[in-house]
Amino acid sequence: MPVNKKEILKNLFENWAGEEANLVLPLAPSGSNRIYYRLKGATKTAIGTYGSKPSENNAFVEFSKDFFSKKLPVPEIYATDLSNNAYLQEDLGTTTLFSFLLQKGDDFPRDLVNVYKKVVEKLANLQIKGGKGLDYNNCYPRAAFDKQSMLWDFNTFKYYFLKFAKIPFDEQALEKDFHAFGDYLLQADCSHFMFRDFQSRNIMMRKGAPFFVDYQGGRKGALQYDLASLLFQAKANMPNEIRSELLEHYLDTAEQLTTINREEFKEYYYGYVLIRCIQTFGTYGYRGLHERKEHFLTSIPYAIKNLKWIIENVKLKVDLPSLWPALIAITESEQFATFDKSKSDASFLNVSVGSFSYKFGLPENTTGNGGGFVFDCRCIHNPGRYEPYKKETGRDKATITFLQNHSNMEGFLSNIYHIVDIAVENYLERSFTSLSIHFGCTGGQHRSVYAADCMARHLKLKYGVNVDLLHREQERKGWKN
Repeated sequence: MPVNKKEILKNLFENWAGEEANLVLPLAPSGSNRIYYRLKGATKTAIGTYGSKPSENNAFVEFSKDFFSKKLPVPEIYATDLSNNAYLQEDLGTTTLFSFLLQKGDDFPRDLVNVYKKVVEKLANLQIKGGKGLDYNNCYPRAAFDKQSMLWDFNTFKYYFLKFAKIPFDEQALEKDFHAFGDYLLQADCSHFMFRDFQSRNIMMRKGAPFFVDYQGGRKGALQYDLASLLFQAKANMPNEIRSELLEHYLDTAEQLTTINREEFKEYYYGYVLIRCIQTFGTYGYRGLHERKEHFLTSIPYAIKNLKWIIENVKLKVDLPSLWPALIAITESEQFATFDKSKSDASFLNVSVGSFSYKFGLPENTTGNGGGFVFDCRCIHNPGRYEPYKKETGRDKATITFLQNHSNMEGFLSNIYHIVDIAVENYLERSFTSLSIHFGCTGGQHRSVYAADCMARHLKLKYGVNVDLLHREQERKGWKN
């Protein structure tokens, strides 16, 4: 009999809060199999989590309790029902460090650097203070980032990126390099808590202060790994001089908490930068090249930019005669090159993008070519069902936050981008002059408006084509709802 996850979490919330859950909203799916809900009552709110892996649930709950008792920036655990794979944690809001990155534009402003300084300070405290006295028997799936953990990452990289990307390699020679690289990395101090996936999506910002989530994969390991994960996150696109500044700032904090040999730390740091880069490519291969998820596909060029910098600037004290050529081949692969926008400059292609309500029929086509793509957004969780959003549109901040955090809009659009990109590139090659892409929903107010805006932005950024954007129902109403 299927498990009613929503009901389990609702009951847990009401037993803890002593009040009815008036709002139970599913959060957007993450890269894991965990399911999250935001639950709100008259006076209390919490994030409910259902995870199918009991050991993973136990790791997060026990780590959180330990860290919270040490006044580290993690959510408080309110209540647990681990027999039903459920627990409630503190609601830290909807603002992530990643959302700050999305707003930064092409530069990296000083106020964002200052936010990162706060983050690396808190990271050092979590790793060093949090690791003291921590029961590593609760770790899942390994108690330490040992050689076996590294080999798992290496093999994911080999089978899901190198093979999918058709990068040639000698399997036996590459395996030998993996073992040599792992042995080298384990010479660093590996006695502290390692977050494992320390990146901007797992850093919540509340009242200007960073809080950390999703450390259930944490284990004992080297300090360098998490810092490398943060500073070399692909889409952060962080300038190297800022990375260097933040590295020094991190070390200033860490030195106050434990003994640090700065030069030795930096030597191994760049080795951990490379293994994190390799782990990232493995994830991008599986989630992007295999599952065709847009976020991961669009991150690959940024990861390659990081890899190029490593190849040109890092000299490791370990010989990797097979791995290094494979890494160089990735940076030289034409399949990951960004689109040549000069093709758009010489094209007369005009793309019409719009939103509409199915209540008033499909959009009229005036080009004479019979129309183009029409995508139905009615399968996406509708914010218009809830009173706070009824008068808003897909351009209002609260509705955007809802669609990003309480629906599968990202995955929906990711698949659509893949389909549309094929058409746009073909039309540019064949000198076509028009393409239409429309999104429909019930009222033409929330989901379709947001989706059309995202598509227009995607086409301009990736291809530089001319885009005409029209929100039919909203223009008719003068955006008054």
